[in-house]
Amino acid sequence: MIKFLDIQRITDSYEPELSLAINRVVRSGWFLLGEEVQAFEKEYASFIGSEHCIGVANGLDALRLIFKAYLELGYMKEGDEVIVPANTYIASILAITDNRLKPVLVEPDIETYNIDIELVEKQITPRTKAILVVHLYGQSCWSHKLEDIAVKYDLKIIEDNAQAAGAMVSSLQYPVTMHHTGSLGHSAGHSFYPGKNLSALGDAGAVTTNDGDLAYMIRAIANYGSLEKYVNDYQGLNSRLDEIHAAVLRVKLNRLNLDNQYRRKISDIYLKNIANPLIICPKISDHLIVTENLAHVWHLFVIRTSYRSSLQQYLTNNKIQTLIHYPIPPHKQKAYKELNSLSLPVTEKLHNEVLSLPISQVMLESETEYIVSVLNSFKID
Repeated sequence: MIKFLDIQRITDSYEPELSLAINRVVRSGWFLLGEEVQAFEKEYASFIGSEHCIGVANGLDALRLIFKAYLELGYMKEGDEVIVPANTYIASILAITDNRLKPVLVEPDIETYNIDIELVEKQITPRTKAILVVHLYGQSCWSHKLEDIAVKYDLKIIEDNAQAAGAMVSSLQYPVTMHHTGSLGHSAGHSFYPGKNLSALGDAGAVTTNDGDLAYMIRAIANYGSLEKYVNDYQGLNSRLDEIHAAVLRVKLNRLNLDNQYRRKISDIYLKNIANPLIICPKISDHLIVTENLAHVWHLFVIRTSYRSSLQQYLTNNKIQTLIHYPIPPHKQKAYKELNSLSLPVTEKLHNEVLSLPISQVMLESETEYIVSVLNSFKID
């Protein structure tokens, strides 16, 4: 069986450095808010291109804390609106509603799966305070039009960079300069869940920003609302990156660009060789200049087909594991009954058709070629 994601093989590929880093923390006897976290925050901020990085417990908390900090700073108030992709993992929306803000769902571009930036402006009202951009499946979601909209309406752009660590953008407006996702907007949330391109050994996350006031507030809120022990200035949370995860992430960060480049190689095999008319491959946004495919880190390789159940079973029968990201769109979840009546046909079509193929930094080219051959042999009688 070709696993969808062989986490054990990925973990083994970092040895012995991984075990050495973990043992270093264990021997130190210091497990929270120590030197490893400080070093990782500095290294990741430098990698992303942001002035500040705050390690937190997970990717959802990273986004929750950004909104909570904006509320505490007075930029937002309860009931304000945040534009968000309708086609996303539910965490993007949970972060908004957890802070008693209102999500305004916008349909995706059916070819790139990311929010359709052409539809954003018509959803802006006097209560709109931010746009939450999701770099879904690893593809950068950005354009000069998005930047212009934010300036025109004085909106914060918050990036959900949970799936796109290492992706880079060169826009049509500024073709010479390359920037990492996570440094494009006013703030960004990152996830280091074990299945991510940059992964910890459990839940972990971070916030990046160039806003010193925001960074100060997030750091305090994430530590019980305190920057001085037993002095609590805010009603905070407990959401901290621990030392072991930080040490693991430091090891993996050193190889992230190489790992992402290998994923691009695997995706290239898929894109150039899948030739079955029943299968639609993903496309790169035409808002971006693509240099060596840097705008996409291929966290997931997501195809579409009207025959998903049949194709998934066919692949299973041929010892290929696949997953569906995601079978039920957020606005159809029981958790959001108030959104269930929304009609979002593009989002719903995607959620009915998408299927994620195996892809990783340790996947063999021969495995990829086998998957392609199986896909090209699929037919409906």
